[in-house]
Amino acid sequence: MPISQHVVNYDRPRHEIAPSQNVASRKPRLVRGVGHNDASYPVYGYSNANGRQKRLWICPFYAAWKDMLERCYSEKFLNRYPTYRGCSVESSWLSLSVFSEWMSRQDHVGKHLDKDILSPGNKIYSAETCAFISPQLNNFLTNTSSIREGLPTGVSKTTIGRFSARCRNPFTGHDAHIGMFDNPESAHDAWRERKHFHACAYAELQSDHRVAQALRQRYQPINGGAA
Repeated sequence: MPISQHVVNYDRPRHEIAPSQNVASRKPRLVRGVGHNDASYPVYGYSNANGRQKRLWICPFYAAWKDMLERCYSEKFLNRYPTYRGCSVESSWLSLSVFSEWMSRQDHVGKHLDKDILSPGNKIYSAETCAFISPQLNNFLTNTSSIREGLPTGVSKTTIGRFSARCRNPFTGHDAHIGMFDNPESAHDAWRERKHFHACAYAELQSDHRVAQALRQRYQPINGGAA
């Protein structure tokens, strides 16, 4: 699961949110018990109307950083998503200013922070292991055919005893039938081959060369190719 960016207005520069009575003052304290919000500017913008305070803006750097910390150190989140247990944030990224400096150099607008794209199964958030990816790419990486009857991903057994391979085209949204095979391994390889084809197409759209390289290495057939 990637980290989304909860922000009202990406086009509003941070320096335009000046400290005033309309911006809540920032109190130095640990975020999720581990993170240091050492930003030199307010990370939230508020307005006051009819005696009620309304939040208008949140810094996108702070939002991504806070969500990352939640995924690693919030017991409530971990109880809901136990696969995140064991995940951690590299020590320098516990500082908002360090994380923000890295994020400012990334193509991040409208994208999510992802820890798995460069190294599947990775559990450490760091500059070396993370990248920003689009929601569409994240769906492509996580939207696999449901596993049926203990069969590999993308494979189903037909009534005549053969095995069908299907793969969703991420660009058209259509679920494409690849072919019929004598065994589930060959059908799964055919699915991987088609998935790899789409991953390579996605690689051509990436601004981060690390993401492009990772996509070109994904889903290659593991059983010697389809037969």
